Amino acid sequence: MKKIILILFIFIGVSACKTNPFTGKKTLNFYGNSQIFPTAFAQYDQFLEENNVVENTADAKMITKVGQRISSAAEKWLSANGYQGYLKDYKWEYNLVKDETVNAWCMPGGKIVFYTGILPICKGETGVAVVMGHEVAHALADHGAQRMSAGTLQQLGAVAGNIAIQDDQKRNLFNQAYGVGSTVGIMLPFGRSHETEADRIGLQIMAIAGYNPDEAAALWKRMKASSGGQAPPEFLSTHPSNDTRIKNLTEWAPAAKAEAKKYGVTSFQ
Repeated sequence: MKKIILILFIFIGVSACKTNPFTGKKTLNFYGNSQIFPTAFAQYDQFLEENNVVENTADAKMITKVGQRISSAAEKWLSANGYQGYLKDYKWEYNLVKDETVNAWCMPGGKIVFYTGILPICKGETGVAVVMGHEVAHALADHGAQRMSAGTLQQLGAVAGNIAIQDDQKRNLFNQAYGVGSTVGIMLPFGRSHETEADRIGLQIMAIAGYNPDEAAALWKRMKASSGGQAPPEFLSTHPSNDTRIKNLTEWAPAAKAEAKKYGVTSFQ
């Protein structure tokens, strides 16, 4: 048992090995780009092969245009703040997939997909920029690697408990309590913190790209309306509630505009 605990502490000790450039905080991350990106790129290519990619339409071109502006704004910010070369391993790609699901996502390393189902809620280029900024922010902040790191620690905790507890009945009780407790008490809040962080970073880089950050709260009001108010309680979700996001984004928009002004951006579309 002592050896297992020691291993856990070693993992925890080395996990805070990369600094988030946007927050200045150490992150739970012991997977490097060379470990994550090749797998992500391969999964992305497979996904595109198996789904209906929309090409050469006005919407598809808009997705690429917005993505390039957002990723360029991110690189501009990073270079200006002492993180030159931070994106050297990223391979940005932006694709629109025909699917009525209201969603978009970004793989580690910058591989992005928008589903056509989210476009009516975006209502145009600036709305797309809100979503794109958020998804790009996940990749910039290494949220995928952090989730993997947290999942590894969660598994190690379960292993340690099962080794330490010899009684079968007590072990079963531990597994039930640990599964619920580590998920609701640790993993879900961890996921919500990533979503909140991506909202804030995304708001900033969309503003630097010349898109109006005020549109972010408006988009989430439309998102809330489209869901009919149906959502699990926030503490049981991987995402903050719509109301929380609307409140946060409204409060953060002026700061995002002020940040954009440092780069000569004073008007927004």
